[in-house]
Amino acid sequence: MSENHLVSQATGLVPRAPARKRATRRARKAAEAGNRALARTSGALDDAHDGAQRPLALPAPDSSPTRRHWRAGTFGVLDIGTSKVTCLIGRGEPDGSLRVTGCGWQRSRGVRLGGITDFKEAERAIRAAVGQAEEAADHHLRAVTVSLSCGGPESRLFNVRLPVGGRIVADADIRRIVAEGRARAASDGREVVHAMPLRFSVDEVEGVEDPRGHHCDQLAARLHLIDAAGMALRNLTTVIGRCDLGITEMVAAPFAAGLSVLVADERELGATVIDMGGGVTQIAVFAEHQLLHTSQLPIGGLHVTRDIARGLSTPLDCAERLKVMLGNAEITSEDDREMLHVQQIGEDDQHFARISRARLVSVIRPRLEETFELVRDRLDHAGLGNAAAARVVLTGGASQLDGVQRLAASVLGRPVRLGRPAGVHGLPPDASGPAFATASGLLAWAAGAGRSLADLDLNEPPPAGLIRRLIEFLGKRV
Repeated sequence: MSENHLVSQATGLVPRAPARKRATRRARKAAEAGNRALARTSGALDDAHDGAQRPLALPAPDSSPTRRHWRAGTFGVLDIGTSKVTCLIGRGEPDGSLRVTGCGWQRSRGVRLGGITDFKEAERAIRAAVGQAEEAADHHLRAVTVSLSCGGPESRLFNVRLPVGGRIVADADIRRIVAEGRARAASDGREVVHAMPLRFSVDEVEGVEDPRGHHCDQLAARLHLIDAAGMALRNLTTVIGRCDLGITEMVAAPFAAGLSVLVADERELGATVIDMGGGVTQIAVFAEHQLLHTSQLPIGGLHVTRDIARGLSTPLDCAERLKVMLGNAEITSEDDREMLHVQQIGEDDQHFARISRARLVSVIRPRLEETFELVRDRLDHAGLGNAAAARVVLTGGASQLDGVQRLAASVLGRPVRLGRPAGVHGLPPDASGPAFATASGLLAWAAGAGRSLADLDLNEPPPAGLIRRLIEFLGKRV
């Protein structure tokens, strides 16, 4: 019997392995670790030799959702359209969502193409919508953020340079660049509503989002400015003032619609929003999380209604019901066999004509085709390249007609989807569709969404003291 065995019996302990065996196990483990490292190295070399077939993968982006921080307080917004007036009252929630606390809408009166045509009728409709929202929210509004669709809004782009002289770029420098862009855009009878920096360049470095804190000799910016006819804006301000309300801001209606219906990837990669309202169709092109272009066509859903009324000799109310309930942008094989009873103009309530549904569709389709052809021409001539060629999101009340998505995709040659308000809680079921996208986007803007350099007021502060009084004096007389 070995000495080790005798020791283990005497002590009750398991003898340790000889040092040589322990060294052998350590060597084996080290060899295994070396083999694993060699395998990893060989894999990396294989990737390098494979080239494009096996590229080195980048780390996955952080997919954790970022919580949006809204402005504090309760906000009121007002969307004045040709077919309806909508008022929303709401606030931003800590979880990043928007909460609507009050909603009101009324049939629009005294408004055409977004402009005021009858002050008394428009005031009555606005007061009714605002009162309905205030009662639901138990909150009294003193000022509202208003959608802009009157005055023929137009987009213009400007490149502005500012000498900095090697010092650090400050808030005042950005304000001076925006003020210079506003001055260049000034023209007789038109007023700038939006002045949005798209990108900055610090000397030779382009694509700077926020140049503050950079040293440079030259600061440059690409500015997107939207202006509108000054008299139309004054009339809009007047009618809202007659409702005992002030205007916090005016926001281009298609811009607001885009804030409501586009997801983050669409705003980054490029998307065109087509807001099909009652009196106008408005276009907004987004890319790199910026609004690049807006445009407006004087055609909307009410033109389709009038076409039906003329083509079928039926009253406007009946034409609107036919469009909403039975309208389609595409003729199907069954439309020739499906017969409709249509009330006739000037006859008693019991006199109806019998027509096929195919005839109704044949009246609707040409107007919609014309609308999308005009949109296509505007996009082709906007000079926006790939941004304007990206996907299309339809929204607005007129976009809900059956077959519109397929017709738009066919005419525009782009993928098309229907956009509804997203990220908004508390909307009544009747107000959660595409017709309320602009109002929802206005609420998002009022709460702080969609702003470049959100922590900076881009308007130059007014001069104080004697200089301010002199400028105001000259402004009134020159």
